[in-house]
Amino acid sequence: MHVILVTMGSAGDLFPFLWIGRALRERGHRVDFLGPELHALYVDAAGLTFHGLPADPAVLDHPDLWHPTRGLAVVWDATRPAMAQLPAMVAALDSGKDTLLLVHPLALPEADLCRLNRPGLRIAATWLAPSNLPTVHDPLLLGPWPVPTWVPHGVRRWLWRTLAARFIDPVALPGLNAARQERGLPRVRSLIDYIQTIPDLSLALFPDWFAAPVPDWPQPLYQAGFPLYDPDPDAAPSATLRAFLAAGAPPIMFTPGTGNRQAGRYFEAAAHAVAQLGLRAIFLTPHREQLPGSLPPSICWQDYVPLKALLPHVAALVHHGGIGTTAEALRAGTPQLVVPLAHDQFDNAARVVALGAGVSLHATKVTARRMGDALSTLIDNDRYARRCAEIARSQAQGPGIDGLCAALETLVSHPSSED
Repeated sequence: MHVILVTMGSAGDLFPFLWIGRALRERGHRVDFLGPELHALYVDAAGLTFHGLPADPAVLDHPDLWHPTRGLAVVWDATRPAMAQLPAMVAALDSGKDTLLLVHPLALPEADLCRLNRPGLRIAATWLAPSNLPTVHDPLLLGPWPVPTWVPHGVRRWLWRTLAARFIDPVALPGLNAARQERGLPRVRSLIDYIQTIPDLSLALFPDWFAAPVPDWPQPLYQAGFPLYDPDPDAAPSATLRAFLAAGAPPIMFTPGTGNRQAGRYFEAAAHAVAQLGLRAIFLTPHREQLPGSLPPSICWQDYVPLKALLPHVAALVHHGGIGTTAEALRAGTPQLVVPLAHDQFDNAARVVALGAGVSLHATKVTARRMGDALSTLIDNDRYARRCAEIARSQAQGPGIDGLCAALETLVSHPSSED
């Protein structure tokens, strides 16, 4: 079959698609990859045919990018110029009846427009984190706010719709409905309700022990394991890092995510926290300018190190709660202090805590003292290390990429009666 992959966003959004794309290519399928231009090197290194979409890196400096309620609007607005090109690009690439469009959830509205040229086009959605799939079932967080278990489902549904009507629909629907009106299509009233009706198949890219299926997730749905992908799995640590690791006790690793250029306060608090506790640390970020001007010998800065290679050598990981970083820490059996800012990070943090794999501290509450207290809780209690080791051992039993690819092949090879 011919698979067209469509994604956007940071490396955390990119790598799951590379994981799937490489596997499909190895099974003999044609794969075209549509993604932000800045990710061309990653896609080329994976051996996939790349088609660049416009992306403005200035969005990383938007003051609301990491806001718990306004962040989605920033991401939506930043990705619409690229998504507007999707119907024409897919039409130009479409090679015939066995075409599958595999897309990021935020690309689903434009993927639906692609069906105007190809009514029988198959569309699969990749849900990268549990919170991407709205539900009224527990555990339920609305942004950073947990909903108590005693709240009835009807009230939860009302809360979802109220928040969507205030924070999502006013941003998303005007442009979406204008594009649909140009094509003679009816207006959409609720983005969340609409996008869940689009895919022929949904892929939940996280295991059921991390998030068990609930009745109101879209169907049909295939749940896989974490899409753990490393663009350079054999990369060796730098000489500086090797010397640092060998010079003392395992350090604490801090990363706010590769796309975060607004973490100056986070790193300042981290530097003070490890100094007060007498710990060593690794600061991992490609943006050196957000670190303190000078770092003591007990702190090593690195712009990039594969997490798979580094995590076995650290005592704990402090991170933002992105699903990719969370999954890597669970695989490595590394205790986590999750400091969520926005998007799916609050839900991921809550799940890490529920698993007994770590603790959480809201980003707005970060101070050196609070971060130090949270680190002390994490590293002074052996139960976190033991529980993380148990989780790491159990992951080999989860579903892999072969089952996911087979589900996609079945979707394309068995057309519905509506075609």
